[in-house]
Amino acid sequence: MLMFNLILFGPPGSGKGTQSEKLVEKYRLIHLSTGNLLREEISNRTPLGLEAKSFMDKGQLVPDEVVIGMIDSSLEHHKEAPGFLFDGFPRTTAQAEALDKLLSLKKTEIALVIALEVSEEELVKRLLNRGKTSGRSDDTNETVIHQRFSVYRNETAPIADHYKKLKKFQTIKGEGSVEEIFDSICQAIDKRMKSFT
Repeated sequence: MLMFNLILFGPPGSGKGTQSEKLVEKYRLIHLSTGNLLREEISNRTPLGLEAKSFMDKGQLVPDEVVIGMIDSSLEHHKEAPGFLFDGFPRTTAQAEALDKLLSLKKTEIALVIALEVSEEELVKRLLNRGKTSGRSDDTNETVIHQRFSVYRNETAPIADHYKKLKKFQTIKGEGSVEEIFDSICQAIDKRMKSFT
């Protein structure tokens, strides 16, 4: 059985976090969030964690090689997993290419990239609502929300193109009930799994 690796994209407020949890549970995937990986490696004081921390302490971005190194050790650590759900990574085409290369070394690949599509209007509404309850200051300012949305769009557009060329990219409407969206994602995954094994 081949590993089934999934990348889930979605702008802030698209419900990506909620859907990730449900997908991990249903398909028994290992949830690979680079943010969590970084925190884990740093708190375990691994060589990669210490290297990442030295960049972060200087206010710099952690270089791709270090992040890919962490993903590599996570893949090694979970060799028996049915697959991985990549969350928040890759963010650039260079990262996507590095990830593809790493996975092919492990005799696996990305099976499907799903992007949750939500209109900017709907996202602003959701985030302002979330801001009332979440206490996240970046969810209360409409200008900041629009800015985050355009950063997301500019960052992910090239990655979408990368995976479109490989015929692995699919958009799913991220509006409707959590269950409806989850069903749409599952249908896309199940369909892909049939042709993948």
